[in-house]
Amino acid sequence: MRIVIAGGHGQIALRLERLLAARGDEVAGIIRRAEQGDDLRAAGAEPVLCDLESASVKEVAAHLRGADAAVFAAGAGPGSGAARKDTVDRGAAVLFADAAEQAGVRRYVVVSAMGAHPSHRGDEVFDVYLRAKGEADAYVRGRTALEWTILRPGGLIDDAGTGLVRLEASTGRGTVPRDDVAAVLAELVDTPATAGLTLELISGSTPVSVSVKSVAGN
Repeated sequence: MRIVIAGGHGQIALRLERLLAARGDEVAGIIRRAEQGDDLRAAGAEPVLCDLESASVKEVAAHLRGADAAVFAAGAGPGSGAARKDTVDRGAAVLFADAAEQAGVRRYVVVSAMGAHPSHRGDEVFDVYLRAKGEADAYVRGRTALEWTILRPGGLIDDAGTGLVRLEASTGRGTVPRDDVAAVLAELVDTPATAGLTLELISGSTPVSVSVKSVAGN
């Protein structure tokens, strides 16, 4: 498979790139800064320079053309203000979905956030973030040409992955290592029977592959 990842230099994206490249997939990661390219090459991915905050749908679609799947893993990141939550976490997500549709890429996986909702209340930056992610998710759900799956991890931690997770429509609060989020994403990309599902993810007791198979087709 050829898989294109938005936010290719993110912590989850770099882990995902290593997993996909190791299993023989062709991986490209979209990055904003050329100096990030070496990290992607080390992970086995092809760096693609493109700023999703300023690019057009047509430009992004050109990078997606010929891909079998697209993964939106971009984010404004900690320390960014409310304005970039809107331009990246909402705006870039909408742009990437439109570009995937224009490029004819059907399989589309989104890294969202637990608690994301378009009508989430509050004025703190994290509230704006959850609202932006919720609006982006709602937009993706409306794209009938995409076989979308939305993944909403709990609190992200840097502990080594265990390969054991809980993946359900609603899991309740919890944490999950970034390693395990990447492992679940790798399985989801390859499991189109999860299309149309919004799934929450925390650490649990079920192997990743079993967890994904158990929700597929529900």
